Amino acid sequence: MAPPRIRYERLPTERVNRASRALDRLSALEIAGLMNREDRRAVAAVGRVRRDLAAAVELIVDALRRGGRLVFVGAGTSGRLGVLEAAECPPTFGTRPGLVQAIMAGGRGAVFRSREGAEDDARAARRAVRARVRPGDVVVGVSASGVTPFAAAALAEARRRGAGTVLVACNPAVLRGRTARALGAMVVIAPGPGAEVLAGSTRLKAGTATKLVLNTLTTASMTRLGKVYGNRMVDMQPRSAKLRARAVRLVAEVAGVSRARARPLLAAARGSARLAIVMARRGLSAPAAARALAQAGGSLRAALQAEHRKARA
Repeated sequence: MAPPRIRYERLPTERVNRASRALDRLSALEIAGLMNREDRRAVAAVGRVRRDLAAAVELIVDALRRGGRLVFVGAGTSGRLGVLEAAECPPTFGTRPGLVQAIMAGGRGAVFRSREGAEDDARAARRAVRARVRPGDVVVGVSASGVTPFAAAALAEARRRGAGTVLVACNPAVLRGRTARALGAMVVIAPGPGAEVLAGSTRLKAGTATKLVLNTLTTASMTRLGKVYGNRMVDMQPRSAKLRARAVRLVAEVAGVSRARARPLLAAARGSARLAIVMARRGLSAPAAARALAQAGGSLRAALQAEHRKARA
């Protein structure tokens, strides 16, 4: 049975925005104001799907705790946003490179140069998922329209392989129709930011809404996994002058020591702010602090609370 024909003209991402119908006659200031007003709709739209976001976060956290991985899949702007999100996790949260991955339609070259036809290659999507995805992983299909063949095929294949599945689409109609069920998406996150200022250019509001969604998925998941202390990036990798200075301040502030003391602690901890903080707060050597963190499941807060409970006992 052939798949139903897609009525592209009916997609929210293809509609014409009445507010920008005179776009080519506006001044630069007027265009800036118009785009700013429209961008607010993207933020509000993401706020309306926060329960779906939370459900996806719980799915991801459970998978990562069990040894699974997070894989973003998409084409065009959607795919590039997935690549960006995956690339930012190691420096931000200290994750190993393979924990959060991205599959881009058209391969790595398509990240830098558009290959529009790649979004229709369902066979390539299935091949990529078979090569990269294991049972217990979570695959997040990212598609502004919700009907991109590459993302759709990737999700369907991921579900067949025993992976968790999430669909991110700026098309709320996928919730009302059969699309999500046909793909086997376990969670659907579908903000509706509305028609683009430049008709069909989903790098605009749809792209903004999608980036907000992906930012929330990774930040909330890593926070729930103990990669954050308060609102601080305690697992960042201090590999630049700016980040080394930030790590020194972080150790000094959280551990309650001087910056002069924080520097040798960081050196002994081989740049790990989390480890240096445990060393300072609990008076431990680097190996002992590492064991304390391991016993706390890697959570800095849990390791410090263990110190508090021991002191009270």
